Amino acid sequence: MSTAPSHPRIRQSRVLWLLDRLEREPRADTVIDALRTGIRSLPLGRGRDVLHGRWLGHPVHPLMVQVPVGSWLSAAALDLLPGHSREAGFLAGVGLTAAAPAALTGAVDWAELHHEQQRVGLVHALTNTAAVGLYAASLACRVKGRTAAGRAFGFVGLAAVGVGGMLGGHMAYRQASGANHAEEVPHVVTEGWHRVGDVADFPVGRPVRRTVDEVQVLVVREPGGTIHALAERCSHLAGPLSEGTITDGCVECPWHGSVFRLSDGWNVRGPATAPQPAFDTRIVDAHVEVCLRRQDEKEKTSHGDGAGERAGQKRG
Repeated sequence: MSTAPSHPRIRQSRVLWLLDRLEREPRADTVIDALRTGIRSLPLGRGRDVLHGRWLGHPVHPLMVQVPVGSWLSAAALDLLPGHSREAGFLAGVGLTAAAPAALTGAVDWAELHHEQQRVGLVHALTNTAAVGLYAASLACRVKGRTAAGRAFGFVGLAAVGVGGMLGGHMAYRQASGANHAEEVPHVVTEGWHRVGDVADFPVGRPVRRTVDEVQVLVVREPGGTIHALAERCSHLAGPLSEGTITDGCVECPWHGSVFRLSDGWNVRGPATAPQPAFDTRIVDAHVEVCLRRQDEKEKTSHGDGAGERAGQKRG
């Protein structure tokens, strides 16, 4: 008689169930589309990449939110002590001042996400907007001398900030919003050269997708015969670069418009904040081979050395 081990029944977290349902709820998509169009149409110019955090190498929004959250948390701690309402009010004001640039960086990132992420992000934004309103009311009460009411509004505002932070964490860690979607490539692709096809398989100027160690690779042959290879899935949200546009030695992602330099994978335009893993290439007996360019080789190339690329273009 079989005696299979019994396992306790594990029920899904109610909060996680609600969040999963929120991701699939399409009723706000019309509002989301209108907001996304408006944010994308803002005349930000090069400032858009600054707000994305391309200069930092990862989204700048998580850094910006530290100021309002830290200020409001410190204000709550002071409110627990007698005689510090004035200092708590000052910190509430600091948080309100810092909330606007933090919200702008978050909005610019949000406009370049998938609908599932944007649905959670919309509630995240509404919760944080409520928190801003509560802290504005808290500050107004303190200015008028209504200290008790100011504290009450502040504590409720902090609770709203906590909910907003939970939603932001869900977007970042559960939905991978802002994460580098090409980070695993160096850990999956084995060292050495990998054959990806014959030279004739790569028409000049057309992106072609190949697979190396279960990692998709973009291969582009230039008019002069130089062959470039990058990780094919965009670091922003894993968009298919092989379906993108090749222009001026770069490839543009068809999903959100991130632009990467073919020679080294450098992200020359956001919303991607991380570059694409690049491969050295060579031609041996009319076959194209690629080898993942490791970090030390990338640094040499980025300093204008170009040795990695030149060494890769060997002809058999």
